[in-house]
Amino acid sequence: MAVLAYSLGKREINHHFTIRNAKLIALVVVASLLVFHTASRYHGGGDSCEWLLSRGRYLGENVWQPYGCMMHKYKSIEAKTCLAEKRVAFVGDSRIRQLFYSFIKIIDPEQREDGNKVKNEKLCQDFLWYPEANNSMKERLISWTHESSAKPDVVILGAATWSIKLHSGSSETLQQYKVNLTAIAVHLERLAERGEVYWVLQDPVNEEVLSENRKMITNQKLELYNEAAADVLNSSKRNGRSRVKLLAASRQAALETIAQSDDGLHLPESTRNVGAMVLMNSVCNKLLRPIDGSCCQTLPPPNLLQKMAACFFLGSALVFLVLHVLGNNRHRRPVPPDVESLEEKKPATAAVPFGPKAPFHALCRMGVIMGYFYLCDRADVFMKEQKFYTHSTFFIPLVYIFVLGVFYSENSKETKLLNREQTDEWKGWMQLVILIYHISGASAFIPVYMHVRVLVAAYLFQTGYGHFSFFWLKGDFGLYRVCQVLFRLNFLVLVLCVVMDRPYQFYYFVPLVTFWFVVIYAMLAMWPQILQKKANSSGIWHLGVLAKLLGLLMFICFFAFSQGFFASIFSMWPISNLFELNGSINEWWFRWKLDRFAVIHGMLFAFIYLVLQKRQVLSESKGEALFSGRISNLLLFLSIFSFIIYSIWASSCKTKTECNEMHPYISVILAFILIRNIPGYARSIYSSFFAWFGKISLELFICQYHIWLAADTKGILVLIPGNPSLNIMVSTFIFVCVAHEISLITNDLAQVVIPKDSVALLKRLGAVGLLSLVVLLLTRGSQSTPGD
Repeated sequence: MAVLAYSLGKREINHHFTIRNAKLIALVVVASLLVFHTASRYHGGGDSCEWLLSRGRYLGENVWQPYGCMMHKYKSIEAKTCLAEKRVAFVGDSRIRQLFYSFIKIIDPEQREDGNKVKNEKLCQDFLWYPEANNSMKERLISWTHESSAKPDVVILGAATWSIKLHSGSSETLQQYKVNLTAIAVHLERLAERGEVYWVLQDPVNEEVLSENRKMITNQKLELYNEAAADVLNSSKRNGRSRVKLLAASRQAALETIAQSDDGLHLPESTRNVGAMVLMNSVCNKLLRPIDGSCCQTLPPPNLLQKMAACFFLGSALVFLVLHVLGNNRHRRPVPPDVESLEEKKPATAAVPFGPKAPFHALCRMGVIMGYFYLCDRADVFMKEQKFYTHSTFFIPLVYIFVLGVFYSENSKETKLLNREQTDEWKGWMQLVILIYHISGASAFIPVYMHVRVLVAAYLFQTGYGHFSFFWLKGDFGLYRVCQVLFRLNFLVLVLCVVMDRPYQFYYFVPLVTFWFVVIYAMLAMWPQILQKKANSSGIWHLGVLAKLLGLLMFICFFAFSQGFFASIFSMWPISNLFELNGSINEWWFRWKLDRFAVIHGMLFAFIYLVLQKRQVLSESKGEALFSGRISNLLLFLSIFSFIIYSIWASSCKTKTECNEMHPYISVILAFILIRNIPGYARSIYSSFFAWFGKISLELFICQYHIWLAADTKGILVLIPGNPSLNIMVSTFIFVCVAHEISLITNDLAQVVIPKDSVALLKRLGAVGLLSLVVLLLTRGSQSTPGD
């Protein structure tokens, strides 16, 4: 009865919630969110700089998240670069002096909290003691407005507690504070015309631990003084907007931490550091433009290539509309084939030809999707937040997806080792784990980092296994086949290089699998071509394959231990345009070296398995164990034991560098394959849930960079502000729909761009090669490094 209910429940879900309906819902949701965010940004007031200064929340201990944008954590060298030849003045009481100390410690972490100046040849930061907003403070501001040579570039000031203390918190003092501040505000506005001025709102106090001579300083009175300051400074607006910025974020942070104050008045160091880092981001982000600091940044206008891409997609949409109006509907879109996303996508077998409208329809859909990509990660429309790792943010979603995977378990159509459904399932659950790893910031936790490194190696293992198996069994080394694979691997990335203004190497996984496909093809296609048919005639050919694999291993080892030679090869033009990032091939060297043996591991496994299969050594019938009972039990025990040993080793690693040095030589991929395939019942079932994601795994991996994560993987896209859980659900739903649609578009265009006629194919290859070269030469501007 339970099994029947389970089966009916799945059918009911699949019947009503189709992928087509999901995409329509996603389109409506995106349009609604676009209207909402546009209205909020341009009609509701406020920008990312105002959000940075005014509000935020703690993600965890000492980790501050401004509302709607990402705050960069400045290092000393960055702060010195930003503030070179800038004068920064802090004006106020002892709490402003503490903020001053925290600010200069960003510039010089060794700085001691004594003295009111920090000077060297290019840096000048001062603290000036003016504990009350009175005539003395006003005279100082007036002197700065008249003496341009001594005027600070940045002024941070604030005062109130001394006025409350000296006058016992009387209401007359508050009124005088308003009068004084009104007189001061005029000069603050003048200073702000040619510099930056920040008024720091008063932080709360811990009334219970205040000394007797400070008991009159209450949070209620401080709130009245803050309201007075905000009213006065906002009423001094010129051209409808005050140039004086109010710093309220540190006050909000202090509301949660003031209980840790030693004297009840001065903030804990961690909270002061939040205020100092907020100020540093406000001053420096627009100058240094850090990729993980979206607050206070103005976005650059689209470059020439981006404008050309927009015109191309708009032109395609126009042609599609014209053909549609003319009634050119004599075509049917072929049913998408069951494709392998990370290694290859098999060409469509449908005999139904494309009509002239089909490619323009595909380009029109792609244009809409690229517009969404641009809005998410290159336009100032949607919000961004930084990542923050906790064990719960990684492991709880992990449990959810594996429960779903078990719920969608089904019987396999075949029970061969690593059959198609099983490899799709494998790629699917690995991709979902990697997605959770990226969005949760789990690279900060070394044991998780090392286990995910195994998953990336497993993808490359499948690349070697899949391509070797195809060439060994089919022997198809034709140009059409090669172009199909290369197009399907690279189409999305090449489009993103143009639309998102990023170099090819930025999407590091695609260069990796493309490189290894070319290496596998070259190795197996070169003389002598050894295929299964030839090897069956004489066992000596098996030695020939092993000799080729040995040659490939020597090639890999030579490159791995000769970084100079590796650099000289991949730094040559035009290859360097493919593999350089930030003017260097260091990222490519790191990625290539990290999993350099995974592909040959997959090829060797494929060779041994196919030979054993041909000789009928394996028992692959339904329900039967792969080997005899004793051997199966021994291999299962060794596999499980190796997993345990690996996990213990990964947990004991102290640094990523140490772990990465050992990673290429330690692999538990074979152990997983044996555990998954030795028991006959395990080979007889698979998860259709994971397999579905496995078919679009490449698209998921690439799309996450810009429409699920943000700031080139450094942050998280925020579509639903104020509700992180709902935001993740909505952005994930849209992200998956987009990835699936791109997979279909790539399949459609592959049939048009890669014709089977050799002459036509060569002509198109020449045109595509020339166009790709131009694109690569022009997409070398804005660069950053993707996350782990």
